[in-house]
Amino acid sequence: MIAAYNAQDVDAYVGFMTEEASEATYRGAVIREGREGTRSGLAAAFKVWPQNKAEIREKQAIGDYVLFREYVTRGPASDGSALVEPFEVIAVYSFEGDKVSRVEFIR
Repeated sequence: MIAAYNAQDVDAYVGFMTEEASEATYRGAVIREGREGTRSGLAAAFKVWPQNKAEIREKQAIGDYVLFREYVTRGPASDGSALVEPFEVIAVYSFEGDKVSRVEFIR
């Protein structure tokens, strides 16, 4: 899934998700809802940051959850907006069977 993200292949990325999957802040607001919302949201982000990448620094599986400590670099924005400094985020992936049902980001 992270390889698909780094290749900016949104179709492959959302292929790992349930239809109703979402991406959200930790215990908070949904950022991208459903497979289609995630596809369109990531496509828009990748258009602005064509060099966007996530490096997995640590990972742990606990039951139906996978936790990644990710180091994200965005690179120059294609729309001329200010450079986003690299940042770390904890991503908590929840699973239903072999598909991701929710990703929550702690930043």
